[in-house]
Amino acid sequence: MLTPSQIAAVRQSFALIRPNAVRAAAQFYDRLFALDPKLRPLFPRDLAPQGRKLMQMLGVAVANLDRVEALMPRIRALGARHAGYGVKDAHYDAAGGALLWTLEQNLRERFTPELRTAWIAAYTLVAEAMKDAAKSPASSAAA
Repeated sequence: MLTPSQIAAVRQSFALIRPNAVRAAAQFYDRLFALDPKLRPLFPRDLAPQGRKLMQMLGVAVANLDRVEALMPRIRALGARHAGYGVKDAHYDAAGGALLWTLEQNLRERFTPELRTAWIAAYTLVAEAMKDAAKSPASSAAA
């Protein structure tokens, strides 16, 4: 669970990224495919709509970090859908690495060790819920 100060830090840093969301999403996918080129076929040729979905979902997650119970049904449904696309548990490591890299590229010196730790905690919360839902899609559909 994230502390109130971690939640505030994640929110403040995401607000700094938002004005450059299109570029940040493109950076994320470039880095993701550099880390794991086998993931590229899981995505459409045109990544712009996917990038908008990514940034929108990140925004929802960041906004609801203090209301995890309200966030979980949406996250679990997303995890079940990702399983249907062929996403495996190991792919979440590459996505987490790509996210942290993207944040670092955009926030530069503001991406402190403490902020990195807060983002890792937030990403872990979301990724673990998605992975759990992928293992039991029927239960996530009911959530």
